[in-house]
Amino acid sequence: MTETTCPLTNGLPTLRERPLDPPGLLREQGPIGRMTFPDGYEGWLVTGYHQGRQILADKRFSSAPSHKHLAFPSDRPSDLEADIPGLFEHMDPPDHTRFRRRLAGQFTVRRMRQLGARIEEITAQHADAMLRKGPPADLVADYAVPVSSQVICELLGVPVADRERFVDDSENLLRLDIDPGQAQASLKDLVGLTGELLARKKAEPADDVLSVLVTGSDISVQESIGATLLLLVAGHETTANMLSLGTYALLSNPDQLALLRADESLIDSAVEELLRYLTIVHVGVQRTPTEDVEIDGVTLREGEAVLIHLPSANRDAEQFPDPDRLDVTRGGHSHLTFSHGIHQCLGQQLARLELRIGYTALLRRFPGLRIDGDPRQIPMRSDMTVYGVHRLPVTW
Repeated sequence: MTETTCPLTNGLPTLRERPLDPPGLLREQGPIGRMTFPDGYEGWLVTGYHQGRQILADKRFSSAPSHKHLAFPSDRPSDLEADIPGLFEHMDPPDHTRFRRRLAGQFTVRRMRQLGARIEEITAQHADAMLRKGPPADLVADYAVPVSSQVICELLGVPVADRERFVDDSENLLRLDIDPGQAQASLKDLVGLTGELLARKKAEPADDVLSVLVTGSDISVQESIGATLLLLVAGHETTANMLSLGTYALLSNPDQLALLRADESLIDSAVEELLRYLTIVHVGVQRTPTEDVEIDGVTLREGEAVLIHLPSANRDAEQFPDPDRLDVTRGGHSHLTFSHGIHQCLGQQLARLELRIGYTALLRRFPGLRIDGDPRQIPMRSDMTVYGVHRLPVTW
């Protein structure tokens, strides 16, 4: 029996004692333990790597939103996206399979390699603009956000002119403390934008993801809107925050930065380690057993919400020796940052490619890059569902 004897009583803590480590309270929990969600519902929290991986791969656990609860104290509506079809991350087979089959060809390793040269051009363009502007700069606004948003726009087939519109709204939807009215307004605006984009693609299809979605007979227009919304927000926010937070982590660990500067062949290993070490989806993912399931001596009853806290799982010492140390030579793909099982991130190869190119460009073009000011004063995104830094002032 590995159930914790110290259950959480008000959902997940989101504030961190140290900006790059998961909340300390979660380290007191066992691999599987009781958690009372902020709405009073009593479910489960999983912080162990092996237990989390097993649940994510188990077909007896559902991703449907019907039994989900907000994991953190917030006025944010728990059913904000409930009426939007096409959000395939909240689907089980066969509906989930229908979307993955339709989109898989757009995110293959081969397709990503074809995009590599263009991503290098985009990255160089924004690095050059930051150089011309001169120090100090905000790595978030001047580099990470424009690079990631332009890449996802071009992949999906979204005009760059619409970039600002979706960037602001997607940022709002990730706020833990957002006003319910503002959340509904941002969601409505994004749904309207994606509907407009898909209508254009229906009239004039091109070689992009939106055209693939809207020209298929097995996915409705409304479902295409939801799927586009998911790809647009997730594809931009996660990579933008990994670029900026990963840079903050490297600048805060000068020994690891020096290793990477001395040997650029470590970049693949460094990307995987930063993905593990930072785990920016810091509120985890939820699953619900469709029947009683025993995991590591604990019986999870049918219908009970289970929250898998990915940042804690990726710091499990049973899987990762010395897990709290950033080690760019560690490498490996065994982390759970992209989830596991049938819901493993569709765009993970794109994310890896953007990060490899994005970090490499910074290392080459800014040999003297450093934080401008006190690193302890950097505003962290503890108030967002995707972790990172709100701003990262740098100089060189």
